[in-house]
Amino acid sequence: MSDTASATEVVVSTTTRTRVFSGVQPTGELHIGTFLGALRQWAKHQDLRESFFCVVDLHALTVPEEIDPTTLRKNVRKVAALYFACGIDPEKNTVFVQSHLHEHAELTWLLNCTTPLGWLSRMTQFKIKAQQHESVGTGLLDYPVLQAADILLYDTEQVPVGEDQRQHIELTRDIATRFNNLFGEVFVLPQAVIPEVGARVMGFDEPEVKMSKSLAAKRSGHAINLLDDETKIRKTVMSAVTDSGRETRFDHASPGVLNLLMLYQTLTGCSRREVEAEFEGRGYGYLKKTLLSVILDTLTPIQERYRAIMADRAALEATLEQGAARAREVATETLGRVKRAMGVG
Repeated sequence: MSDTASATEVVVSTTTRTRVFSGVQPTGELHIGTFLGALRQWAKHQDLRESFFCVVDLHALTVPEEIDPTTLRKNVRKVAALYFACGIDPEKNTVFVQSHLHEHAELTWLLNCTTPLGWLSRMTQFKIKAQQHESVGTGLLDYPVLQAADILLYDTEQVPVGEDQRQHIELTRDIATRFNNLFGEVFVLPQAVIPEVGARVMGFDEPEVKMSKSLAAKRSGHAINLLDDETKIRKTVMSAVTDSGRETRFDHASPGVLNLLMLYQTLTGCSRREVEAEFEGRGYGYLKKTLLSVILDTLTPIQERYRAIMADRAALEATLEQGAARAREVATETLGRVKRAMGVG
């Protein structure tokens, strides 16, 4: 921003590519649902977008009783390595660790001062998580504001998320709109982008419930984690819940069978008609074995790349430092604009 620019001028990317922000918490194991709904989508569109991908470790602190600092620090690098192993190119994207930029926490405080408390207490995920604990800290209530700060710092236009995060993006837009009404047109209003296929992968053991890291940590057979070995993957797929029939049409399948069909469709890129033709009259055993082969073909090269990345930790750290430096250029610009608008910078 030049010295003569208005304090409330919105400065967005000069690139013709759409600017995107997204991130994953370094808690639990990343599973195939995360890969299909997020990581693979990020890599697929990386030539068309200007992307900022973050390991959101500050979000992992909302329940301090559950924090193991050593494990958290290890998981940050693990998630970053999986980003790259899944095809996210650090030369084409800005990949960094959230806590390496103080601008995220600083903008959160500034947005806290303009965000009505009632907006936060109505958030569905807060209500669900609060019921799981006898008492909750302020961070659990306030983390949607930190999420808004993550997004708004980079003049984000699109946020690729799962359906369960739509409410948080709507809140981010509300926070930005209120701020703009109070202090001028400072923030870009982001849009949620939810993939049509692969956005909601269900549990193998309970196909009515979305696959999740928390359930995977408690129940064997719930999910396939990206780093699971072949034996564990085979056991999970072959023991997946189906039914007593042989129905393999999408519109008539039970939830368990439908989940397997959709996984196969998403991994292979086949049409529904092609998937139904492949499995018509062949039974669920054949469906499971065929799906297992596709999953192993997908995950084996990812695991090989992951091991190679983790073997050179110095290079991984250098890549994350470079990403943080690039992110800081944009974050510092945005934070300065916000502070000037509020009269504190």
